[in-house]
Amino acid sequence: MTSLTSAKICFLPYCLVIFLYVSSPNWVAFPSATSTSHTEAKALLKWKASLFPNQALNNLAWYDPPTHNINATNSSSTNPKPRTSPCTWTGVSCNSAGSVNRIDLSNRGIQGTLHEFSFLSFPNLEYLNLSLNKLFDAIPPQISYLSKLHHLDLSRNNLSGRIPPEIGLLRNLRFLRLSKNTLLGEIPNEIGNLKSLVELYLYENKLNCSVPRSLGNLTSLTHLYLYDNKLSGLIPKEIGNLKSLIDLELSNNNLSGLIPPNIGNLIKLNTLYLHSNQLSGLIPKEIWNLKSLVDLELSNNNLSGLIPPNIGNLINLNTLYLNDNQLSGLIPKEIGNLKSLVDLALAFNNLSGLIPPIIGNLINLKFLYLNENKLSGLIPNEIGNLKSLVDLELANDNLSGLIPPNIGNLINLKFLGLSFNQLSGSIPKEIGNLKSLVDLWLSYNNLSGLIPPNIGNLINLNTLYLRKNQLSGLIPKEIGNLKSLIGLKLQYNNLSGLIPPEIGNATQINVLELSSNHLVGLIPKEFGKLSLLVKLMLNGNQLSGRIPSEFGSLNDLEYLDLSTNKFSGSIPSILGDLLKLYHLNLSNNKLSQAIPFKLEKLVQLNDLDLSHNSLEGRIPSEMGSMQSLVTLDLSHNNLSGSIPSSFEEIHGLSYVDISYNHLEGPLPNINAFREALTERLKGNKGLCGKVGALLPPCNAHGSKNHHKVIFSLLAVFVLVFALFTIVFVIVQRKKKHQDTKQNHMHGEISFSVLNFDGKSMYEEIIRATEDFDSTYCIGKGGHGSVYRVNLSSEDVVAVKKLHPLWDGETEFQKEFLNEVRALTEIRHRNIVKLYGFCAHKRHSFLVYGYLERGSLAAMLSKDEEAKELGWSKRVNIVKGLAHALSYMHHDCLPPIVHRDISSKNILLDSEYEAYVSDFGTAKYLNPDSTNWTAAAGTYGYMAPELAYTMEVNEKCDVYSFGVVTLEIIMGSHPGDVFSSLSFGASSSSSSASPAPEMPISEVLDQRISPPTKQEVGEVVTLVKIAFASLNPSSPCRPTMKKVSQLLSSTQRLHLSKPLHMTTCGELLALDGFTA
Repeated sequence: MTSLTSAKICFLPYCLVIFLYVSSPNWVAFPSATSTSHTEAKALLKWKASLFPNQALNNLAWYDPPTHNINATNSSSTNPKPRTSPCTWTGVSCNSAGSVNRIDLSNRGIQGTLHEFSFLSFPNLEYLNLSLNKLFDAIPPQISYLSKLHHLDLSRNNLSGRIPPEIGLLRNLRFLRLSKNTLLGEIPNEIGNLKSLVELYLYENKLNCSVPRSLGNLTSLTHLYLYDNKLSGLIPKEIGNLKSLIDLELSNNNLSGLIPPNIGNLIKLNTLYLHSNQLSGLIPKEIWNLKSLVDLELSNNNLSGLIPPNIGNLINLNTLYLNDNQLSGLIPKEIGNLKSLVDLALAFNNLSGLIPPIIGNLINLKFLYLNENKLSGLIPNEIGNLKSLVDLELANDNLSGLIPPNIGNLINLKFLGLSFNQLSGSIPKEIGNLKSLVDLWLSYNNLSGLIPPNIGNLINLNTLYLRKNQLSGLIPKEIGNLKSLIGLKLQYNNLSGLIPPEIGNATQINVLELSSNHLVGLIPKEFGKLSLLVKLMLNGNQLSGRIPSEFGSLNDLEYLDLSTNKFSGSIPSILGDLLKLYHLNLSNNKLSQAIPFKLEKLVQLNDLDLSHNSLEGRIPSEMGSMQSLVTLDLSHNNLSGSIPSSFEEIHGLSYVDISYNHLEGPLPNINAFREALTERLKGNKGLCGKVGALLPPCNAHGSKNHHKVIFSLLAVFVLVFALFTIVFVIVQRKKKHQDTKQNHMHGEISFSVLNFDGKSMYEEIIRATEDFDSTYCIGKGGHGSVYRVNLSSEDVVAVKKLHPLWDGETEFQKEFLNEVRALTEIRHRNIVKLYGFCAHKRHSFLVYGYLERGSLAAMLSKDEEAKELGWSKRVNIVKGLAHALSYMHHDCLPPIVHRDISSKNILLDSEYEAYVSDFGTAKYLNPDSTNWTAAAGTYGYMAPELAYTMEVNEKCDVYSFGVVTLEIIMGSHPGDVFSSLSFGASSSSSSASPAPEMPISEVLDQRISPPTKQEVGEVVTLVKIAFASLNPSSPCRPTMKKVSQLLSSTQRLHLSKPLHMTTCGELLALDGFTA
């Protein structure tokens, strides 16, 4: 009875609950799995509807298949409708109660934002992975509603904005991955509240400020990846609290100060990457106690002091990169204990002493970089034990003695760099065993003897550099077996005999340099098979015979130097078909007959030297079409006749030498001739012109000409008198009637010069230039001539006299005047100051500031002046140009597009500061020109899209900026070498381009010393920015504002390998500097 009563009592509450559930009114609500699931389904469908429609979205089967009801008559019953439960949807999983607990839509091609994602609708979500999609915009703070979340992965999207501090409310989070987005701002301190966090991935964003100290609270953390951001300040000592840490990667930031000693507390650490920052001081001794370390990379910092002996404690070390610091002292012999070591890089430091022989114990070593130090003594024989070695780089040290023969044991070696040492003796024949070798660099040593013939066994060789040694004997014909060879440099040796014709079998060669040897005989006709050849240097030998006609097949040739040989006969006209040539030197030979007029086709030629030959006849007038010519040397020949007036069209010509010929008549009226030194004009019989006291003035020819001059002067006088009379009348009328329209119709001078009276300044300029006499002309352009004017105030200005503007188009005149008035208001330190203008029927001109050193193009074209432009000066020139263009594009209203950026329009002052000239007026100066390129750029600097559109915008200037930047880096116009780099061009020229495989060091101007360690980062950053600016797709080019900001920041590219081992292709592959 008791038990029955008890059962009844227990049963009553149960019945009551059932009753309430069945009969309760609407205001009584009980949550259920069904209602939650329905809410989640609606939320997912709402978010899906907000995304960009594409095939990837269609593949998400987030709706029911068609259902059919045989009793239904409404056709709508066959339409798909949302599934009431999303548990079977693509990428969605549920818990046992039917509520969504897992969403994995990684790599689904989803494009859109998270703004319509209803985080509040997923109370049971534990796992959210939306990585590898195209999500953009900010991470909503409402993400904090996912209170049960333990895994959040939004990596590899385009998310921007700040990391919301509310993310710190996700207390159950164990994995947080936001890497590879464009997130910016600081890392929120609130992340320090995520005590359960095991992995934190924030790498490859734009996060700045310091590393928050609160990260020291994450004591469960095993992986902390903050690399490739813009973090600054110190590494917080609280990092030492993370004793569970296995991987710590803070590289490629702007962190500074000391490495905290308590990093030695991280005894479980396998990976420590602090490279590519600005860390300084000593490497803390506590690091050498981290015996679990496998990878230690501290390179590219400012660390100093010694490498201590207890480095030998790190017996598990696989990778040790300490390169590019300021470490000094000896390489400790204890490094021989690191038997697991695969990569060892100590390059670019101040290490001294011997290479310890015990390094031969590191039998697993694949990469050994000890270059760019002060190491001395012999290369130890024990190097031959390192049979796994792939790269061995010992260049730029003070090593001496022989190359050990047992280096031939290194059968896996692909790179051997021993250049710039004091090695002596012969090249060991055992090198012929290294059949995997790709690059062999032994240049700049004291090696002697023969080049071993079995070098022909190295069938995988790409580059063979043996220049600047004392090698003798013949060039081995076996070099012809090297079918993969791209670069062969044997210059500055004592090689003799004939050039072996077998070299013609190495058809992949791009660069062939055999200059400054004792080679004799003919150039083999087999050279005609080297169709990919870009650079050929045979100068400084005793080669003879004719220049072979087979050269006509070298369609990619850009640089040809055959000077200082014994070539005879005529210059083959076939050279005129080498349309990519920018440098041609045939000087100091025995060439005769006339200069072939077909050379006019070389429109990209910058440098032409035909001096010290026996050329005769007239200088072809057709050469006036060689618009890119900068230097011209025709001296010491037998040329006769006058200098063609067509030379006046070569506006970029800056260096001319025509001495010791039989030339006569007037000099062309361009700066290159007017400013030529005495030595470059003397030795002719009848030249005339205004060049100091050297040449007599050109006499008038015949009385007709004399009378013409008199009448012309008289006409000018009458015009001037009439002009001032009209001006006087106009001024008087203006004072009385204020009738500006009437003034304009009578020819009023529109003149504005800062701090000057317009009328008096006009008169002074006319007087100072003797009515724009050619004596004062310092240059000509497509829109007018430039004159140097010394004012009575002792100021010097440059006056650009324009072609006539007054053709009756009143609206055009007003537009021009308004534009120029606006340009006079421009104030920027890197833009040539436009002081004012004069617009009149008789004369129209602009008045600019005068820059002492002239154009950048002229300076780069002269070896002695180019040598004054060291790397720091060149970097500053590029910065100045970038800042000026950024100002014009982004800080002027309306924006100003230059339209004609070239090295000729970059002027330098006495301190080598760069100034942009000829800006903003190009579109007004020649409106009727049929040659549209004259109004939109200079050949060789124009953006490719201008070939099919007349639209000129800021991105056209960006492309021109890229060309000029490369020109500054290379020392001459880059030509087509970089035209198709990495941009997917399909032209045949792209496959022939040597640039991707060319070391960056080969790109740099060889006339000046290589950049120092401190300069390398800035120089390669410029190269990378230039490549980005030359992207054929204009939207993909960076803005000049971005370029200017990059160059103003401390962010610089850091190379993982030495400069001379890094190719252009590898530099292109580095992330960064895109639109």
